[in-house]
Amino acid sequence: MGDYEREPVPRADMLGQDADWHRRLDLGRVARLKAKLLEYDCAAGLFYDPVNIRYTTGTTNMQVYSLHNPCRYAFVAVEGPVILFEFSGCEFMADGRPAVDEVRIAQAWYHFAAGPRLMEFAQSWCAEIVDLMKTHGGGNRRLAIDKMDPTGTHLLEAANIEVVDGFEVAHMARLIKTAEEIDAVRQSIDVCQEGVRRMIAATKPGMTENAIWSILHQTNIELGGEWIETRLLNSGPRTNPWYQEASERVVEEGDMICVDTDLIGPHGYGADLSRSWTVGDKKPKGEQRRLYALAHEQVLRNWQLFTPGRSFFELADLAYRMPEKYKAFEQPAIAHGSGLCNEFPLLIHSDKIRAKGHDGILEPGMVICVESYAGAPGDAEGVKLEQQILITEDGPELLSDLGFEEELLS
Repeated sequence: MGDYEREPVPRADMLGQDADWHRRLDLGRVARLKAKLLEYDCAAGLFYDPVNIRYTTGTTNMQVYSLHNPCRYAFVAVEGPVILFEFSGCEFMADGRPAVDEVRIAQAWYHFAAGPRLMEFAQSWCAEIVDLMKTHGGGNRRLAIDKMDPTGTHLLEAANIEVVDGFEVAHMARLIKTAEEIDAVRQSIDVCQEGVRRMIAATKPGMTENAIWSILHQTNIELGGEWIETRLLNSGPRTNPWYQEASERVVEEGDMICVDTDLIGPHGYGADLSRSWTVGDKKPKGEQRRLYALAHEQVLRNWQLFTPGRSFFELADLAYRMPEKYKAFEQPAIAHGSGLCNEFPLLIHSDKIRAKGHDGILEPGMVICVESYAGAPGDAEGVKLEQQILITEDGPELLSDLGFEEELLS
């Protein structure tokens, strides 16, 4: 086993108790967003995605519920206020958030809330948004929106509002992290690593995959984290192919366990690490060690390529690839961005990036997760590994100090 015996990390209030730090975090993010709205020639942005609302206002409320029920939203004027439209009865939750200039009750016009009165409520909502654009737009009628049901889009366009892709604007604002965001990422990684250490230490034959995976959740919540985006933990034959979700399968002595954390930790920031280990005291098999070494080599080589100024195409051309036998199940992405969740950009391998991806430039302040999966069609098992890095002026900085399995690397 690797180095998993450590003192517990501090609880998440370490930064949360610093009011000045929170102020810098919130105001730094909304300043970046307003600058991007201006760059895209938009008068304002209207954000429904709870991650973008978090970035814009610093507020959080029913994050998972609001992913599929558009019950709250934020209006951000480039030359004007940030108005949070909050779920009725929850207006107080924005108290003390310096980026929020005004709180209003959200107009719920989605079908679950409005039923047959959907169009009536949507028209009322539209009139309010159009009035805000007239008041704060200075004649500019371009409005960036990230998520919108068709009814809302049609009503705004009928009112001569030009709808612009708000996800692109938000993604480009979130691309470069402020110093406070990097603090929050580091703390989420600390919490995530503690959860993985506890999972590994607790794993024993007879446990279910779900029981092992639940330890990560418990640790995240105990230490101030929030939620987890996926259910990617599997064992033994369920490690190949990758992307099988945690189940009631009972793990056995000698099984490989793989986990991809996709954890949203303290302050809403993501920690996306992957680790693999074997169950019990049985020595790893030769094939398990071979797969582990392949995945380890790919991650180790590739994270070091993330130097500022390098293009996405150049990175893809330089990236270490799996041997031919393993390419069918190789991770399609070399890496992806990370912040409040998995974020832009998505960097795919050289054989696909020019046809299905895009170019770009690596910049200081990007947080990147570098992926690897080793496993061939027909193999008994597979191995998933992933590291999280920060691109700095001097090159990539490894953010995780979570050890690898020495027995599997021997």
